[in-house]
Amino acid sequence: MPAQQHDPIRERQRAIGRRVQHERMRANLTQLDLVDRAGIDRITLQRIEAGTTDARLSWLLRIAGAIGVPLADLVRE
Repeated sequence: MPAQQHDPIRERQRAIGRRVQHERMRANLTQLDLVDRAGIDRITLQRIEAGTTDARLSWLLRIAGAIGVPLADLVRE
């Protein structure tokens, strides 16, 4: 079995997901609260927070607006 290669894109997806989850929880929102406010579906939010999907800019803009944080807070390096 080959060694797992370093994947910087996947790492960034996971980092963004952790920030989305952190900011959502800091705003005292459940996933259901956030999907209602942001207008995205729950599976999408779950995948973003888990870092298993390539989050669209439009989703991240909606999430940031719904939480009340700048987009830069979610995607900063």
